[in-house]
Amino acid sequence: MARTPAFRPAPPPLPPLRSADAAFRPPGRLRRTLDRMHPSVRHATRRVLTLLCLLPLLLILAREAPRLEQSPLVLGYGFTVLVGTISMLFIAYSRYDDPSERTLRKRPRDLDDFPPLSSATPKVSFLLAVKDEVDVIEDCVRSMMLCDYQNLEVIVVDDQSDDGTVEVLRKLEAELGITVLYLEKNLGKKHALVKACEIADGEVIAFSDSDCILAPDALARCVEALVAHPELGAVSGHARALNAADTMFTKMQDVWYEGQFRVAKAAESTFGSVTCVSGPLAVFRRDAIYNYLPAWAGDRFMGAPFRFATDRQLTGYVLGQKWRGKGLKAKYPDSPFVTAQDYPERKWRIGYVQSAKVWTNVPARFRPFMKQQIRWKKSFIRNLFFTGTFMWRRGLGPALLYYGHALWVVAAPIMAFRHIIWAPANGAAFLTLLYLCGVVLKGCVWGLAFKIDNPGDPRWRYRPLMSLLSSLLLAWLLPYSFATIRRGVWSRSAT
Repeated sequence: MARTPAFRPAPPPLPPLRSADAAFRPPGRLRRTLDRMHPSVRHATRRVLTLLCLLPLLLILAREAPRLEQSPLVLGYGFTVLVGTISMLFIAYSRYDDPSERTLRKRPRDLDDFPPLSSATPKVSFLLAVKDEVDVIEDCVRSMMLCDYQNLEVIVVDDQSDDGTVEVLRKLEAELGITVLYLEKNLGKKHALVKACEIADGEVIAFSDSDCILAPDALARCVEALVAHPELGAVSGHARALNAADTMFTKMQDVWYEGQFRVAKAAESTFGSVTCVSGPLAVFRRDAIYNYLPAWAGDRFMGAPFRFATDRQLTGYVLGQKWRGKGLKAKYPDSPFVTAQDYPERKWRIGYVQSAKVWTNVPARFRPFMKQQIRWKKSFIRNLFFTGTFMWRRGLGPALLYYGHALWVVAAPIMAFRHIIWAPANGAAFLTLLYLCGVVLKGCVWGLAFKIDNPGDPRWRYRPLMSLLSSLLLAWLLPYSFATIRRGVWSRSAT
């Protein structure tokens, strides 16, 4: 995509990442070889190679399948999880294409229903909400300004910080020419971002989090994907941990992030149904979200305002717009976001851009990590009651991925109780051992997927530890999150 001349003052160079090994690995020789192949040959080769890599797991399934009928309660859960893992890995590695690098093979038949963006370089409004992030906000804003996409406005909203963040923003405002809104009353992250949207006039609206640093070409790659594919209403970038080298805890999360994006989002992207355009880099077409911003800011659940930023919920408004859009707009008929221009409801697709790299600080200590996980669980619960009502309409593939994942999350605390507490208490300790072996096996599979994508990176070995942590501890957070879902304060601290 052609670049327009620079209109913004050049900011000083961005400080280097805290860890050299936090950078993403370059593509390997195999990927370069595949890229040179004819598309049909490339996809056939990828399917064969993926099946070969998954062959050991397929042999395990074949061996255990005859025993499933004899012990469905003992083997059923592990068998189902393994089938789901194999399916997701096969879809992600055999079918996914980066929409910023090549035209997608699977596209809707009604392409004429999706108007193209006005040019190859549409104006982008890059929005950021911040509260009490004095230690990280400068690096984040400078990385936004260092984007090599020039048709850009950067709008930062300070949600009444009191830790020195305001002073940093005033300095950056004068130096870099960004727009900063200083709120006189704390509104919460969603309302703060909607305030930014009131003055944003970009044809594309992008969001990031205040503890993130973007690769210089990340935003441009996301815009390229939207320009090349008018059916995409939104795309997600690819996030890794900025502070991955700090502790074993952050290394575990870094490997987990890689899998959640490279595998889970890639699999969803093949169906155009990514269910969470994640906060580190979320890029939307204006006409896909503008009418629904009041509903997003004013979202209520179980009789109370739902204050979290809920990346999943805004994504859900794009995914379900065809069926829920009119009703959402009808709730706010007098809002300027609805009356200024009524955009048609479309069956948008949502993609994932693997090459759009962004780094985010992950919690380095246990307590902030648990708070983050509880926020995510609450967002999952709230979104299940929205996206879950229409996801079946988007086709068999998206429905299986979405409802299969939802079932796994809901069943996780039940399975944890059954295998970790009930089984040993009733003399079935072998069942506990079998469960833990299955958890480690799944973690090793995800770890090997990380190793394939990141050759030479030894962090893959931390993935089984993350699986154990998820099964032994994080699974229990779902019922707690549901019981406390009406509480909510937004914070991005990862320390």
